[in-house]
Amino acid sequence: MVSDHNCNQTDLDQPESEPREECGVFGVWAPGEEVAKMAYYGLYALQHRGQEAAGISVSDGNQIVVFKDLGLVSQVFDEQVLSSLQGHIAVGHCRYSTTGSSTWENAQPTFRTTDTGSGLSLAHNGNLVNTAELRDRTKAAGLKPHAGLTGSSSDSDLVCGLLAAHAADTGIEAAALELLPTLRGAFCLVFSDEDTLYAARDPQGVHPLVLGRLERGWVIASETAALDIVGASFVREVEPGELIAIDANGLRSSRFANPEPKGCVFEYVYLARPDTSIAGRSVHATRVDIGKRLAAECPVEADLVIPVPESGTPAAIGYAQASGVPYGQGLVKNGYVGRTFIQPSQTIRQLGIRLKLNPLREVIRGKRLVVVDDSIVRGNTQRALVRMLREAGAVEVHVRIASPPVRWPCFYGIDFASRAELVANGADLDGIRRAIGADTLGYVSLEGLVAASEQPRSRLCMACFDGQYPIPLPDDALIGKHLLEGLEGTDGPARPVAQAGYGAGDAVRRP
Repeated sequence: MVSDHNCNQTDLDQPESEPREECGVFGVWAPGEEVAKMAYYGLYALQHRGQEAAGISVSDGNQIVVFKDLGLVSQVFDEQVLSSLQGHIAVGHCRYSTTGSSTWENAQPTFRTTDTGSGLSLAHNGNLVNTAELRDRTKAAGLKPHAGLTGSSSDSDLVCGLLAAHAADTGIEAAALELLPTLRGAFCLVFSDEDTLYAARDPQGVHPLVLGRLERGWVIASETAALDIVGASFVREVEPGELIAIDANGLRSSRFANPEPKGCVFEYVYLARPDTSIAGRSVHATRVDIGKRLAAECPVEADLVIPVPESGTPAAIGYAQASGVPYGQGLVKNGYVGRTFIQPSQTIRQLGIRLKLNPLREVIRGKRLVVVDDSIVRGNTQRALVRMLREAGAVEVHVRIASPPVRWPCFYGIDFASRAELVANGADLDGIRRAIGADTLGYVSLEGLVAASEQPRSRLCMACFDGQYPIPLPDDALIGKHLLEGLEGTDGPARPVAQAGYGAGDAVRRP
């Protein structure tokens, strides 16, 4: 095994896969406010966490209406749709799939009706590891997918169904306190019935969830940046193992499990926005500090430090500050490249990375470059980038990575490649360097990353770097993104559902 501190590392010949985010969740309880529009802007601030689908549910006290579709937040919603979603409670979600394929049926919020006729809308960020067990409990209870969601194959739909089933006898809050302790894995839940907004966070607090205050209401969000955009003041984090309920009587808190904090360290590296704070620590400040530590651990003589925008920018600034090598912008990013439904032609596909990044030739020509990126998964991006920089005139390219080698997949909500596809798994450092074509390659050490986060090591999940999973995993056959697909009792391939009108529990999409 090679030390994570080594300064010569790289990547493989697999299809490109950057680390994919999980999801973003947002909830607001605010009588007299345009809660659908607040949810829209909250999701806009969380768009980086999921770009496959978006949805908002709104309750006016009598019924819940859900509108969702595949695409970016700005593609799914317009002024007409948002104006039609009237109420005082909203639940929002932007999705990247970690359990279940990217289909309309798996878009969230997911909806269920209880036996008493009450509605339940639920949004989930994270990934459960006892999905197979929940599926078996769902089948044993005789529960079927919601009528409009026969193609649903997500762990979130299982949770919503079980919660709705229990709520018929005890009410939503009591049902949640009974169900939540049986969930295993990472979950940040925001859900509502007609009158109350709820939020819950797994006992490990793997991913962030925060509480904010409005002048006339409350907000729950995946990141503090989403509070800022709607003018909510940060109150505190939702505690690990905590259930919050907000209604006309105010806010109340319950404990369903003892906290065992294991926050995802990769939130600091890549997932969260730089203008977010986690556990009281600015993400931007953390990334700058990582860059400084990277410069101390892996120095090199060079003329210019450039970031791979945007996620590599703060670490590149820190590297330049600590090394004394000037910082510059050598790459321009196309800010409009999100998830696209238009497949590129073969010619354009061969251009690869140029769809996202293009070099500033006059800046980099003749220079020895330090190129700072957030992480390497398979390495195809870095290999194409190094080639492009050399073609643009760089005389040396030294790649520096603001995280340790990713050697293990994540089962708690980040869709990394499988372990066999991870370049750092089984490849020696110099072999990786040669594969991407860099002159040198260095990673920050795990110790440096932890120190930059200013969190105790005991409170962090670092499984993707060290293979130590804080929440026990089931057998391989009982875990995976497509676990719930193609099972007995499903209705075959997912199909679009279009409903013309709005009604209690209608899940609406454009025809």
